[in-house]
Amino acid sequence: MQAGLMDTYHRPLRSRKAVAWVLCAALVAFYLLVYYTDVLEGPARRLRLSGKWTLYSVLYTLAMVVGGAFFLRRHGNSPYQRVRTVTVVSVQVVLAFALPLVMKVLGHQEYYFSYFWPLKIEYFYPSVILHQPFLIVLYSFLGSLVAFPLLGYFLGKRFYCSWICGCGGLANTAGDSFRHLSDKSTGAWRFEKVSVYTVLAAAVITTVIVGLNWAVGKDHPAFSAFGFGVQRWYGLVVGGFFSGVLGVGLYPLMGTRVWCRFACPMAAVLGLLQKFGRFRITVKKDMCIACGNCSTYCEMGIDVRAYAMANEDVKRAACVGCGMCAHVCPRGVLKLESRPVRFKGGEPIRVYAVDL
Repeated sequence: MQAGLMDTYHRPLRSRKAVAWVLCAALVAFYLLVYYTDVLEGPARRLRLSGKWTLYSVLYTLAMVVGGAFFLRRHGNSPYQRVRTVTVVSVQVVLAFALPLVMKVLGHQEYYFSYFWPLKIEYFYPSVILHQPFLIVLYSFLGSLVAFPLLGYFLGKRFYCSWICGCGGLANTAGDSFRHLSDKSTGAWRFEKVSVYTVLAAAVITTVIVGLNWAVGKDHPAFSAFGFGVQRWYGLVVGGFFSGVLGVGLYPLMGTRVWCRFACPMAAVLGLLQKFGRFRITVKKDMCIACGNCSTYCEMGIDVRAYAMANEDVKRAACVGCGMCAHVCPRGVLKLESRPVRFKGGEPIRVYAVDL
């Protein structure tokens, strides 16, 4: 019952045929309307919702719930996929939808507990910090600067990108049918390594500029105008166009992790920690039959087969630990592990900390 290659490319929607282009155009148009117009305010009011972003949250959460059900119908024979999918959908429903909505109804400023800096860059803006309760600010800072780096080192970026984050959650549920469309070329890999860290640098610089603007902007009008311009630019270009318009709009043509792979600043941070941390996909030596299932279904564009054939563990910063490569492998060659390596008498001793 594992997913195979037989029906992957036979459906027009999954193989960049005309219907895929139409869906891509529809998704791009929808996100342009959401981020840059108020067209959805009317429908939101008629549905007795507070605004377009509440309507968008409803649609987003519904897409994840329905997509998660279809995903489990196809891949639910894997315990890892069952637990991972139920977890990421539950986090979306509770922490990223229900809880912020309840806070808003009770008259408090909404807060999305599943998002952290630098992905949710505004959570480090002074204008936002000063309007939040101390415990929420503490939660945000400890999560962003302490807990997440530690978890990224020990467990890899999978703990967030595949188990918590709503962006990855949508990709792995509603977008699962398009995962095989990710570009596996070395050119895409080279571009990815430049683009994702460029956006991370932009996030750090923007955060610093916004903080300085809050501190000294009142006395320096020119710098104040520049600071607000940078803040607006980052929100419109990175927060809107890259994460939404392209990040979701290009699902039918470029796969589901365009944003996560090429532009997400959180993925860049966690990827660096993962590269030097304990998480890896281990390979059973001399077992790979080069079927290519693993590479085909890698949503991050990693040529997993090349690693398996070379008997090398996969330790790429891009890997989000979705586990699909191991799931579709017909021989059980691949395994997701987080483990330290200790040495005794010059020989490495592997200690298994997490074995999933």
